[in-house]
Amino acid sequence: MTYQQALDWLNGTQFTGIKLGLENTRLLLAGVGNPERHLRFIHVAGTNGKGSVCAMLAACLQASGYKTGLYTSPHLIDFRERIRVDGIMISQVETAAGLTRLRDATAEWDHQPTFFELSTALALDHFELSGCDVVVLETGMGGRLDSTNVVTPLVSVITPIAMDHMLWLGDDIAKIAAEKAGIIKPGIPVVSSPQRPPAEQVLRARADECGSSIRFVDEPYPAEVALDGGHQLLNATLAVAALKDSGLSCDADAIAKGLAAVKWPARFQRLGDRIIIDGAHNEHSVDALVSTWNEVFGDERACIVFGALKDKNYTSMLQTLEKIGHRFFFVPVRSERSETPAALGALASLPSDEFHDLRAALTAALADTPRVLIAGSLFLCGEALGILDERGQLRPL
Repeated sequence: MTYQQALDWLNGTQFTGIKLGLENTRLLLAGVGNPERHLRFIHVAGTNGKGSVCAMLAACLQASGYKTGLYTSPHLIDFRERIRVDGIMISQVETAAGLTRLRDATAEWDHQPTFFELSTALALDHFELSGCDVVVLETGMGGRLDSTNVVTPLVSVITPIAMDHMLWLGDDIAKIAAEKAGIIKPGIPVVSSPQRPPAEQVLRARADECGSSIRFVDEPYPAEVALDGGHQLLNATLAVAALKDSGLSCDADAIAKGLAAVKWPARFQRLGDRIIIDGAHNEHSVDALVSTWNEVFGDERACIVFGALKDKNYTSMLQTLEKIGHRFFFVPVRSERSETPAALGALASLPSDEFHDLRAALTAALADTPRVLIAGSLFLCGEALGILDERGQLRPL
């Protein structure tokens, strides 16, 4: 297959939806020689901060001289963002070749593997072929039945657990924590962010059941981190603890170098002087966004361009964002699960306007206030990054 043919085939599997379980992933990996058996992993689960922690881990490992694979999701613009080696995306040629191998391996199957199962198998195959020394692996959703949970890592990492994906993971913190705790393996050390008591209890019980040590790290990293926000200092401490417990050789200078240079898009990302893009899409992450805004901009108010999916608690998100908002500009998200701008506008206490597309909203927002915040969905952030340049100006049509 050509790259475009391979991508079309992969995207076609999204119609199979989300199917939690490990059997398909194990079969896919067996079809390409079980690359997971020849790699070392740091496995990261949680609700918020997974991507940032993974980016920090990868930056520190690279600074320490390790050839580092990084697997994250979702992508913002280009599918290949999900699969990187030393910061370089998998090439179009490598993507086409890898997906062709997977298509051939599944040709006789009586069912279709999912998009995420195929993406995970593609990533692990690529990391082995690239000769990675270590792979930082982010779960897609949950942990216990997530496709990434076919590996035995050097250390398991749990970021803050909050209410999200309740349809699949459960309707309270303890149930969600039980799914995240599924990445804990017998005898493998665990490091975790501070958790709410019900989540901490579940994690401790699972670690005890597995005979695994577990520690909760709660001191902010005491030096420079390139990502804005107090919560990122806590994420950095978690990453440093994971590196220590992994047994890999990463000295303090390499860690400091990595954290001072780490980049991760759509996490309080600034484009020029006026645009801030943040992928906050649940209550916990919006709290962190508002705190970071106050740290950076004080009492300044934002024109907030906001879109959200129907299954998110956007009512609470909007109430929190009103603390830093001047006006809301509501837009649809490019997803069949998008909430309508009208439904969002009906909940706003601040003045608001509704738009049919993001470009129109940004045109109006940039004419309204000095600072514009785009938030509510990573899908929305990806669309924004596609139509804005690095100066925060709209690209020509």
